[in-house]
Amino acid sequence: MPLHRFYHHGSFAEQMLVPTECVTPIGEIDSEDAGRWVALGQLLVPYGGLLAGNLRAGETLVVNGATGGFGSAGVAVALAMGAGRVVATGRNEQKLEVLRTRLGPRVVPARMTGAEADDRQKIIDLAEGPIDFVLDFLPREAVASQVLAAALTVRHGGRIVLMGGVRGAAGGPVLPYDWMMHNDITVRGKWMYPREAVVQMVRMVRAGLLDLSQFDLAEFCLDQANEAIAHAAATSEPYQLTALRPDRLQS
Repeated sequence: MPLHRFYHHGSFAEQMLVPTECVTPIGEIDSEDAGRWVALGQLLVPYGGLLAGNLRAGETLVVNGATGGFGSAGVAVALAMGAGRVVATGRNEQKLEVLRTRLGPRVVPARMTGAEADDRQKIIDLAEGPIDFVLDFLPREAVASQVLAAALTVRHGGRIVLMGGVRGAAGGPVLPYDWMMHNDITVRGKWMYPREAVVQMVRMVRAGLLDLSQFDLAEFCLDQANEAIAHAAATSEPYQLTALRPDRLQS
């Protein structure tokens, strides 16, 4: 509460007063492009996971839960970082096809059925080689077998980064202890991203490695906040952005 005495203006305001340690300058941007820079909020979270797992150029990555906001953004970021192949898993075939259409042939969609052994084999077949890294974004509603289907595909000495919310049965473990030990697997949980990731991400955008125009943007003025919420709820496809622009009047 003491902070609110000084920092009480939220991001709906045209001007904000915020602690300097909570802000990272990104340099000059065109006002017309400001809405697209909102995409950083989606891109930075998976970037934090990819940094934590030390993704290297040419590697094969599985993004488990690739049709959500963070998962789909993670596919784009991995490609920008030089991933050789990204196996994108999900249940929604239409959303998976959006990833391949927008991002190109290095993306291989893998539609999951819920049959753990079958799904695991499908991922292995589509990878066409050793899988170096699994980045998991499955939500709380998913079950442990969906995590296993992807995680158990990783090669000996591979890495797994967990950024979703899946819980094992009765709160127990999701991944098998014995398998992790004997296969020399590195498993890491990651929440968000380091502060320096913001500057690195901005450099990737400015260098053309990440194209913010791949996001379909719908902008609303502040008086249209309710319409913006309805629009965001109705457009849940990957790479759909809804932005409020307090600096604009209703047209």
